Amino acid sequence: MKASFFSLFLGEAAELVSLMAKAFPELELTKEDCLEMSWVESMAFSASVFVSAESLELLLDRTTQLSNGRYKIKSDYATEPISETALNGIWERFKIEELETLQLVLIPFGGKMNEISETDTPNPHRARHPIHIGYYATWHRPDADSRHLEWTRELHDYMTPFVSKSPRAAYINNKDLDIGRNNEDGIPTSYEEASIWGHQYFGINFERLVEVKTKADPFNFFRHEQSIPSVAPIRGIQAKMASYSDVSYETMPSAMQYL
Repeated sequence: MKASFFSLFLGEAAELVSLMAKAFPELELTKEDCLEMSWVESMAFSASVFVSAESLELLLDRTTQLSNGRYKIKSDYATEPISETALNGIWERFKIEELETLQLVLIPFGGKMNEISETDTPNPHRARHPIHIGYYATWHRPDADSRHLEWTRELHDYMTPFVSKSPRAAYINNKDLDIGRNNEDGIPTSYEEASIWGHQYFGINFERLVEVKTKADPFNFFRHEQSIPSVAPIRGIQAKMASYSDVSYETMPSAMQYL
């Protein structure tokens, strides 16, 4: 097992080393541990999975796959420091030798992010959700699907007492179809069904996003497995159809034209 610490500091390396010596001396950070680059180069560096920042073309290439394997990602948010008990349980689950690459990613929030209200953007997870957690499993053989999927789900279940609740928050960029998904048979997903993942991804912003979706895309043309539903027009059409239930066949075309 290996622990890696990555961070982005807006400033010079010497200033960062001085700050870290006071705030986090256990890491024993030196200037040689730092890479100084422009902000856009730092984005290329992270996009290359922390390999190289030499080519910015990587940020423009929509065809290159950074991973050719199979993977599963689940996410959480901790609302308080993760206990030693929880960490010990996590480490035990990383000792399973028959699995390929397993990762636990902890991303601390805070600073400027805490000054932004949870209702200012669709993503609500800020001051009240100081630690983002990602559970990653990657592998290559299709016959290993079940055991890697089972690992991520079991670890996610184990973390239930140690993370956010009511709802249990999830990160929108780590799509997790275990939470739920839209209907595949063309039947519109109800607000109640979509709210299962909607509140986990968007918290109190979900209702407002449904309103925006309903106004901008009333017939739900733009959609994916966990897209926000457009609900009001569907309900309105259903109500109108019910009101025309006693209309004769001869007059139905004009009624449908009105709809």
